[in-house]
Amino acid sequence: MQDLTSVTTSTVRPPGPISDDDPAFGPKKFHWTRDEYYRIAELGVFEGKRVELIEGEIIEMAPMGSIHATVIAIVSEILREHFHEGYHVRSQSPLDVDKFSQPEPDVAVLPGRSRNYLEGHPKSLALAVEVSVSSISLDREIKTRLYAKAGIEDYWIVNINEKCVEVYRKPFNDPEKGFIYREQAVFGADQSISPLAKPEVLIKVADILP
Repeated sequence: MQDLTSVTTSTVRPPGPISDDDPAFGPKKFHWTRDEYYRIAELGVFEGKRVELIEGEIIEMAPMGSIHATVIAIVSEILREHFHEGYHVRSQSPLDVDKFSQPEPDVAVLPGRSRNYLEGHPKSLALAVEVSVSSISLDREIKTRLYAKAGIEDYWIVNINEKCVEVYRKPFNDPEKGFIYREQAVFGADQSISPLAKPEVLIKVADILP
């Protein structure tokens, strides 16, 4: 028989009501997985809403204004002019970073043909582009981390309010900071950018901005 005197009081909770004053029973953030996210979507919970799974949280995005939508279309058209054989361009399609994150870049350049992804969403991209009107903090702070984690070598933010394109390159897993981009540059309206996957191509920033 077990010697009850050997059981320390720290392992036994006294009877009584549970109080939220106890840190052990305070509010906790629930992290959704990709599969759970899909199951919720199938129930129609997100119908009519723009949502993304970001680091286990389901984020509702702001409604898309005409400027945002138009710039996405412009960027897509320009990239399709230059990325033909060996690539294709998508708009707002999922990227499988890991089981807790499935962002949807505004524009993405993918290697291969569309049919290559019938069995699953892409896990990396040749180029990711976000068009930022009201989401600059998310695009700079959270999505840089996700896209670096996915090993995306070329990430652009079309910054509408500051009339520029921010370019992030050389993803790296820093022991202290986590996934970051070691190289960052800002291109103004009078400058041009070359995609890493097509270094011979020059895209004028002025042609991208509204």
